[in-house]
Amino acid sequence: MEMDLTGKVIGCAIEVHKQLGPGLLESTYEKCLMHELSLNNIKAHSQVVLPICYKNIDIEAGYRLDILLPNELIIELKSVDKLIPVYSAQLLTYMKLSDIKKGLLINFNVKKLSDGVRRFNLSF
Repeated sequence: MEMDLTGKVIGCAIEVHKQLGPGLLESTYEKCLMHELSLNNIKAHSQVVLPICYKNIDIEAGYRLDILLPNELIIELKSVDKLIPVYSAQLLTYMKLSDIKKGLLINFNVKKLSDGVRRFNLSF
């Protein structure tokens, strides 16, 4: 059975973490993960503007998706001591606003990356 897209992305994140380890800036992990995704032929975009639709008008409110695999997956990256509930809420809100059902919250500031990965699935 072929590994699902989310599994492939996690594999790419693990490779980045193996190469760099914990303790760097989130932006560093983002750039390196984008490169690793590209090496694995996974089309992704970084820092994608997410407008808010209010009364049938799109309003730029400063929201940005760290990494987006169009129509498939939102990846929210962190480099923090501990994942707290507001990070999950942030990702879930982004998923709802963009109608994307799958999300990954990845914290690179851990010894073993699998301890810093949370998967999210919504059903609309």
